[in-house]
Amino acid sequence: MRALYLEGGQIHLRTDYPTPEPPPGEALVRVLKAGICNTDLELLRGYLDFRGVPGHEFVGRVVRCDDDPAWVGRRVVGEINAACGTCETCRAGRPTHCPNRTTLGIAGRDGAFADYLTLPTVNLHAVPDEVSDDEAVFVEPLAAALEITDQAHIRPTDRVIVVGDGKLGLLCAQVLALTGCDLLVIGRHREKLDLLARRGIPVALEGEGPFGQADVVVEATGHPGGFQTARKLVRPRGRLVLKSTYHGLLETNMTMVVVDEVTLQGSRCGPFAPALRLLRQRLVEVAPLIQARYPLTEGRVAFERAATKGTLKVLIEVEGTETEEERG
Repeated sequence: MRALYLEGGQIHLRTDYPTPEPPPGEALVRVLKAGICNTDLELLRGYLDFRGVPGHEFVGRVVRCDDDPAWVGRRVVGEINAACGTCETCRAGRPTHCPNRTTLGIAGRDGAFADYLTLPTVNLHAVPDEVSDDEAVFVEPLAAALEITDQAHIRPTDRVIVVGDGKLGLLCAQVLALTGCDLLVIGRHREKLDLLARRGIPVALEGEGPFGQADVVVEATGHPGGFQTARKLVRPRGRLVLKSTYHGLLETNMTMVVVDEVTLQGSRCGPFAPALRLLRQRLVEVAPLIQARYPLTEGRVAFERAATKGTLKVLIEVEGTETEEERG
């Protein structure tokens, strides 16, 4: 099969990559579309020393499932953490933290920038007919945004600030707006913030925020400086929710975190079922986040575009062969 292979900080197309063979309990999925996210870009920069096929935001169609043939032909998205199901962590109901897990396109398991991938059937979610392929690609990051409200109750009286106007920050903002909280989104790019302003969500450029007053601050910038900004915005005894992953170490004054009794909350993967419901019910809008499309054969160009400053979502259309220019 064809696959985008990452090794040594370079990504290139392979046309002879072995098609995966699904083990018992797993399905073979034909990838339709996949999205490039910040984690993929961090892998390219050396995060986790990853080598293999990246990509974890996808929509596909099941072509083989020996254990449960009813899945065959269904359009699906998939949770990215494949847990062992038998360890103490899994038995305690924390499979996303299974010490034996593999993670699609991130750790120990080839990902979605290929013709085919495999995932356990327990990880699959059928995509409703009302949700398009484009929208379905956003289920994984939208679920990550929903993890914020799944981890901690956000009250309508809470003053909440999202720092970051990238792909994940825009999704977090839309999810948090549904709670009725006093929400503000801070970013560096007026054109991105305008996507939220048109939905009635208050926005501000970086440097304009009410420092030290927020009950909850969500850091979703994807760069270390975002943490420092978020730290200045949260009030004493407030909560700081961390959505960014960084290549390298983060330097900060932990003494003042202790003095101000700030609660730090790591937050990553989230629930897929409610993400699909939000998309089906049109409560979250994702189409404006798509800025470019490329066929799998132009994967290197797609990554270059995704890494360009200010770019939102870049899609890789696995089944198509047209270039972006041919699409007009």
